[in-house]
Amino acid sequence: MSPSELKTVLSSGLLSFPITDFAANGDFNAAGYAKRLQWLAPYGATALFAAGGTGEFFSLEPKEYSDIIKTAVNTCDGLVPILAGAGGPTRVAIQYAQEAERLGAKGILLLPHYLTETNQEGVAAHVDQVCKSVKIGVVVYNRNVCRLQPHHLEKLAANNANLIGYKDGFGDIELMVSVRRRMGDRFSYLGGLPTAEVYAAAYKAMGVPVYSSAVFNFIPQAAMDFYYAVAKDDVATQNRLLDTFFLPYLEIRNKSAGYAVSIIKAGATIVGHSAGPVRAPLTDLKPAEVEQLAALIAKAGVK
Repeated sequence: MSPSELKTVLSSGLLSFPITDFAANGDFNAAGYAKRLQWLAPYGATALFAAGGTGEFFSLEPKEYSDIIKTAVNTCDGLVPILAGAGGPTRVAIQYAQEAERLGAKGILLLPHYLTETNQEGVAAHVDQVCKSVKIGVVVYNRNVCRLQPHHLEKLAANNANLIGYKDGFGDIELMVSVRRRMGDRFSYLGGLPTAEVYAAAYKAMGVPVYSSAVFNFIPQAAMDFYYAVAKDDVATQNRLLDTFFLPYLEIRNKSAGYAVSIIKAGATIVGHSAGPVRAPLTDLKPAEVEQLAALIAKAGVK
């Protein structure tokens, strides 16, 4: 799949980031992960991102990363395109991106580098080097220390034909509108805030109709129903799902930092598709919080 073809794929539909299956001892569970992807793929997501933020990229070691991408690509071949997360120090991000390309991933989600402070010209240089290291399409994730401005993105796009997408994880409306107006149709645009359904209608109004759904991991049909409601401007369905599920869900998610991932794994366990525990530094939901989530899923009737 060429970068331009990937851009077309990412310009419509719902995206998702599968959680990564770990055994009780914390090791990667390849069989469980393959089974998870087989379950999720038919629901209709446009693309799946393996080893992304929800997939706990930040806790993986290199051999596991390769096994995860290989499992995802082989399992979903002919069903749904797989993009791979890559990030960390520039040379490490390049190694991950090149490994994902070698294993057959259709594109890269370039996550922010880790920890060190720098100016945005330095961040742009990081993005530029990773883009130049592969031929497959790259989506840059503006989040945390990566806060590239429209002029940075314009220059990067001019110098890298395979930079085909922009994912926003800030929720800064002024910045999002500025990027969208400056770059026009050069990029596919992805809403990337945690629990993106809450922001989906607002992002669509800004010209960003595509977003990634974390809850697709445990209530895939409801996630698709919500996406179609946004696409069709079905406000009644959006409001019903927001009131009965998503807003109460946020109250549980917001109880602790890091729960944006932990609550997804808890939800998967509740619906019978456990992916095991999260890895440190994340922590699993407390038993009482799991009970609250189970009650919410049952009461809302989401699937």
